[in-house]
Amino acid sequence: MSTRRHLTLFALASVFFGGTFVAAKAGLEYFPPLLFVALRFDIAAAVLVGYVVATRARDDLLPRSLDDVVAILATGVFVIGLSNAFLFVGQQYVSSAVGSIIFSLNPILTPVFAMVLLADERLSPRGAFGLLIGLVGVGLVVGVDPSNLLGGDARWKGVIFAGAVTGALGTVLIRWADSPLSSTVRTAWALPVSALLTHGGSLAAGESFAAVAWTPEALVALGYVGVFAGAVAYLTYFGLLDEVGPIHGNLVFYAVPIVATLGGSVLLGESISTSTVVGFAIIFAGFAVLASESLVDEVEAWYTTVRVEVVAEDIG
Repeated sequence: MSTRRHLTLFALASVFFGGTFVAAKAGLEYFPPLLFVALRFDIAAAVLVGYVVATRARDDLLPRSLDDVVAILATGVFVIGLSNAFLFVGQQYVSSAVGSIIFSLNPILTPVFAMVLLADERLSPRGAFGLLIGLVGVGLVVGVDPSNLLGGDARWKGVIFAGAVTGALGTVLIRWADSPLSSTVRTAWALPVSALLTHGGSLAAGESFAAVAWTPEALVALGYVGVFAGAVAYLTYFGLLDEVGPIHGNLVFYAVPIVATLGGSVLLGESISTSTVVGFAIIFAGFAVLASESLVDEVEAWYTTVRVEVVAEDIG
C-alpha cells in the first residue's frame, strides 16, 4: 500500500480526532459525560451501518469466525467504548492540556502490549527514538508542567490514563485476532457494542436525558463528535491500523494535540505560545525519524525486487 495513502489516512484521523477535544470541551457543558459519549456512538453507528449496508454485499457483512468476533469486541469494547468513556469522564476534572498529554501516551503503551501479544510487531531502536522525540514535542505543545501533571486530583488523571491503556490494548488485540473482516464492516459492528456499553454505564451512573441542554451549540458539538470524529474518523483510523499495524497507526495520537491546540486557538481564542511552536517542530522531527525508517524499508524492498528481476532475466 502506498505511503501517500497512509499519510492521507493519518492526516484525516489526526484532524478529526483532534477536533474531538474542542467539541468535547464545548459539549460537556450541555451533556452528562457518559450520555454524551453514548449519543455520539448512536449517531456514528447509524451513519456507518447505513453506509455498509448500502455499499457492501450481504455476504461481506456477516462475522464468520471467532477471530471476527474477537476483533469486533476488541474494537467496540476497548478501542472505542471504554477508551472514550474514560476520556470524557476524566476530562470534566482535568484540563485539556493535561488530558491531551496523558492520552498521548497511547503510542508508548502500544509497543508494550505488542511485545506480549504480537510476534511480528516490534519497535526498532530508531522507532523508539522517534517515539520519544514525539512525546517531548507533545509535552511542549500542551505546555505540561510536571508539578501540575502530578499534583491535584490524581484520580481523574488516572481515569484518562485508563482510556489510553484500553485504547492501546484494543488496537493490539485487533491485530492479534487477524480477522479477515474489513475494517469498515468491523467498525460498523463495533459501534453498536460501544453504544450499548456506554448507555449502560450512563444508566448505572444515574445520568438522564433531563440533564441535557438541547442548545444549538450542543447539537453542533454532538453532530461533530458523532459524524466526523465518529463514523468518518473511525473509518480512516481503523483502515490505517489494518495497513500499518498498531505501533505506527497509533502515532495519530501524537498529532492530535497539534490539531486540538490549533482548533482551540481558532475557535476558542486560545493563544499559541513559543513553546507550542517549538513543540510542533520537535514532533515533526520525531515523525521524520519514523518516516525515514519506513522509507529505508521501502527502498530495501524495491532493491530486493529489482535484484530478483535482474537475476531472473539473467537466468532466462
